[in-house]
Amino acid sequence: MIPTSTVSQQAKIGLQLTGVWPNSSVLFKLLWTSIMIIALIFQYRYVLYHFNTDDLPHLIDGLSTTVPYSLLFFKLIVLWIKNRVFIDILTAMSKDWRECSSMHVMIDKATLSHRCSKLIIGIYSTAVLLYSTASIDFRKNIDVCRELLVKMELPFVFCESPTYEIVMFVQFIHLMAVSLIIGTIDTLIVTLMLHIGGQIDIILQQLNKIYPKDGEYGLPTGTAKSLIIKHYKIIDFSDSIENLFSLIALMQFLSSIVIMCCIGFLVICTLGTDDGIRMLIKTFFFYIAMTMESFIFCFAGEYLSNKSKTVGDAAYESLWYVLKPQDSRMLLLMIMRSQRRLTITAGKFMDLSLQGFMNSLKASASYISVLYAMY
Repeated sequence: MIPTSTVSQQAKIGLQLTGVWPNSSVLFKLLWTSIMIIALIFQYRYVLYHFNTDDLPHLIDGLSTTVPYSLLFFKLIVLWIKNRVFIDILTAMSKDWRECSSMHVMIDKATLSHRCSKLIIGIYSTAVLLYSTASIDFRKNIDVCRELLVKMELPFVFCESPTYEIVMFVQFIHLMAVSLIIGTIDTLIVTLMLHIGGQIDIILQQLNKIYPKDGEYGLPTGTAKSLIIKHYKIIDFSDSIENLFSLIALMQFLSSIVIMCCIGFLVICTLGTDDGIRMLIKTFFFYIAMTMESFIFCFAGEYLSNKSKTVGDAAYESLWYVLKPQDSRMLLLMIMRSQRRLTITAGKFMDLSLQGFMNSLKASASYISVLYAMY
């Protein structure tokens, strides 16, 4: 089936269920707000209860799930507050599809976007499934209170059956829903990057249409003006993405260091023990999913920066100096503007890039060694 939008159906459904999609029911916002607040209260109670160095593994284990929950709630709040910006982005995307001069480019980008959506959501779902399977242990002694899937300090006794099984089932459903929403938000930024990449590819195609005709080089009437207008729309579209995801990227960058640090510390502490293999299986895909979440944001920033640079390169290589003066002046403006690359920043502090992703991995490894020394 030929796609008619860069946004996949999976991403659209996920955004509708969280109240982010335009004209979604306000009940979805109230439902997710209630669910996240209740879950975070019990999670932070667990963290505060184990907030001492003698109980460091339990503290770190609680933080490893509490931080992603807090980050997701923050993302939802930002998307709700900046819903007008998101609506403007969707409006611009719809207009680009209606006015597209090279449909096969947009179809290729949309197809790639839909495949990435399925891959990202599938990885998160698999991570939750494996994490849950390794966390459940029904063989423990009935005299010992069994651990929950998500570390919480609940106001009632849950150790005995069937209360324990009911709580675990509810937590599994909740954790799966959370993973799907996290995957949807990550899919959204990938979708926006691929859409803007498709628009840049269309500009590159138009720049390649500068050809010799009757011994002279020239552009079709109005082509230079349309190039400038389309380039301006791409810049405006990039600014809207920056406005929507800047704070989210900052919190993502900071929290990913904490999450990777916690997971690495738990694996190191349990290696060589009876629970070492189980902990390794439990955290392996969870670690990959959390690392991938940070990688997606950094890769999106790197992709946007490199892609925007190609506009200036293509314009410079297009024999602009033999065009008519009015056309060459327009292309010179495009070349000058393209020297300042488009990017996504983490709260205006730093540009998201693969170098930043590597720095976050190095920082998390350093913090793991410090925690292990404390332990």
